[in-house]
Amino acid sequence: MPTGWTSSTVQDDETLEVTTDPVTTPSDSKRSPFFSVVVPVLNGGEVFRSSLEALRRSSFSDYELVVVDDGSTDDSRALAVESAARVLRTRGRQGPAAARNLGARHARGEFLLFLDADCSVGEETLSLAAAVLRNEEALDALFGSYDDEPAAPGWVAQYKNLQHHWVHQRGDPEASTFWAGCGAVRRRAFLELGGFDEARYPRPAIEDIELGYRLRASGRRIRLAKDVQVKHHKAWSLRGVIQSDLMDRGIPWSELLAGREGPGTELNLGWTGRLSVAAVVLLVVCLLLLLVAPRWALATGLAVAAALLWLNRGFYGFLAAKRGFRFLLAAVPLHWLYYLNCAIAFPSGHLLYWWRRLAKARTGGG
Repeated sequence: MPTGWTSSTVQDDETLEVTTDPVTTPSDSKRSPFFSVVVPVLNGGEVFRSSLEALRRSSFSDYELVVVDDGSTDDSRALAVESAARVLRTRGRQGPAAARNLGARHARGEFLLFLDADCSVGEETLSLAAAVLRNEEALDALFGSYDDEPAAPGWVAQYKNLQHHWVHQRGDPEASTFWAGCGAVRRRAFLELGGFDEARYPRPAIEDIELGYRLRASGRRIRLAKDVQVKHHKAWSLRGVIQSDLMDRGIPWSELLAGREGPGTELNLGWTGRLSVAAVVLLVVCLLLLLVAPRWALATGLAVAAALLWLNRGFYGFLAAKRGFRFLLAAVPLHWLYYLNCAIAFPSGHLLYWWRRLAKARTGGG
């Protein structure tokens, strides 16, 4: 890990900054680090401690650590200082997009490597990311995935993290989106595009996806590097999964797609997912018709359920292999609930997009 750091506190016009600065700065050495690892944190707790410890064990050392505290009331800031990080403070609860932007403005590295505070890198994670970026100089960004051994023990958390792993591991390496849980972007390109849209996304949402679209629209290349993996520690609850799938991701993503040219086929927007969404909607219709046409509804519902199982057979086989058949039985309804959330989110997001456009036109905003 980086060595030779001392603490100081400075005040600038945008934030109170509590920072640890190197005895030998990049300006002294005529050289910037390859990565600026930027970690936004809000009450990270013991999980954040694990994330910092994992970074210290990294085999890659050509990086600086920039932690942005977004209004923590626990000891997250102290933990970051102990880990030789440059620690910045927002004015409190501005969201991860704003926190990452602040870190990027103060970073020195050639690449910004964004890492969530509840993720732990492996010993080779940074090395693998750096190797891809050095071997393919035309790349401006890359992102990885969660690993297939989630830390949180609950079945909801296990399912959610394994689903993320599965989707990213089967995505197109030539990506048109971005993921800030563990994603690197050339600092110059990031700043030229204005960073994350913190005004549009003041809370955790799809600020990273939206940035990815802008990167691609500007002609820059993004790689989905499947070997670049981190361990996720978040203990998802059922309520949290529904809120994330519907309110934080589904509806904002659908609204974003409504105003974007071209089809969205990246990650979980492929034909299998779309057919599965349609099948879940039909399954709900069958359930509603059980009282008026029980024989038809039951027969059709069973056929639709069989189709859903077949369409997602690869993912379900993966879940069974990782956690067993009993886990799979509990995960399948949750997966179908995810598709139902998508079915609700898609029209909701499009309606929201057109409502905002009409409201803007009425007020003379274009």
